[in-house]
Amino acid sequence: MSANKPVVIKKVKKVIGGGHHGGAWKVAYADFVTAMMAFFLLMWLINTTSPEQKRGIADYFAPASVSRATQGSDGMLGGTAFQDDGARSSGSSRPVVETQQSDAKKKNAKSGGTDPNASSNTVSEDALARAKARRDDANFESAEESLRQALQDMPEIAELSKHVLIDQTPEGLRIQLIDQEGRAMFSGASAEPLPRTVQLLEVVAQVIDRLPNRISISGHTDTSSTSRQGYSNWELSADRANAARRILEAERVDTDRIFQVTGKASSEPLYPDDANLPANRRISIVLLREAPVLPGDHDL
Repeated sequence: MSANKPVVIKKVKKVIGGGHHGGAWKVAYADFVTAMMAFFLLMWLINTTSPEQKRGIADYFAPASVSRATQGSDGMLGGTAFQDDGARSSGSSRPVVETQQSDAKKKNAKSGGTDPNASSNTVSEDALARAKARRDDANFESAEESLRQALQDMPEIAELSKHVLIDQTPEGLRIQLIDQEGRAMFSGASAEPLPRTVQLLEVVAQVIDRLPNRISISGHTDTSSTSRQGYSNWELSADRANAARRILEAERVDTDRIFQVTGKASSEPLYPDDANLPANRRISIVLLREAPVLPGDHDL
């Protein structure tokens, strides 16, 4: 019987390197780890950027930043010239496009429609105005801090800091030099500044010279009348404002930045409930919230 028993041969196949999957799982796992690292890095970057930076990144990738022109050749160096409407390989097609745009505007005007770009332009102007307002606020806060620090760093005039009021108004950054009880800023009922007034104005000039904004200077008095015949508080307040202007200009504040110098007498008291308080006698210097003017000799 043993002679008729079949012979069974068993072959064992040895697999080296991780079974039937081989090493592919390692590649997949490495891709997964890399993707997770990139994801957490992105989350960290988003968390550390400011809202302004996020808006800037969003604007950079917005479709509006891509040229919509269909004329011209492709590529960075395509065309023969760079124009507002994109790169052009020749100038023959531009008049046709401009004519079509002009006809479309005429039809739109006749039909009483509005320009679709008008709203986007308005939004852009509003965004620019808000950005400028934020920039002005930051500059004004820095100037205010610099002025307060300068007064503290100079022991000889540290006591005079009580004569200085700084605040932000719709007009801009306002710096006021006010009288204190028994400590006036000008000699009697005259426009002659006292030495402490000159010192304060010199410090103010050093701070406002760092900003390009135009400057408005106004003089204010209380309701007490002057003792000089034919010389009212209107003349007195205007002369004091002019005296302050001369000191600022002597400290190298550009003359072109002076927007106006006015005397307001007692028409705008600092304390309306008591118009005779010494603090109502003051010089007000305002850094205006507007674009700076160009010098007269500026080349356009």
